[in-house]
Amino acid sequence: MPSTLHIILLLVVVVLLFGTSKLRNLGSDLGGAIKSFKKGMEGDEPAKPSEERLQADPPLRDTAQTTQQRETHDAK
Repeated sequence: MPSTLHIILLLVVVVLLFGTSKLRNLGSDLGGAIKSFKKGMEGDEPAKPSEERLQADPPLRDTAQTTQQRETHDAK
């Protein structure tokens, strides 16, 4: 578990490396990105249930028949 001294030291190093202006810009950019993401998730209008029809999975192929077709194709 990190102590308070470790956390303060880490914050000082981060500020020295990146500077306060870059950290401020990073915060505002992150906030704008989260806002845009939330707005995009809301969408323009809710989807209608009739438009969201589920499709069944395609029928499974017979493995023996597929193997025969592959062997016939490879023999050519």
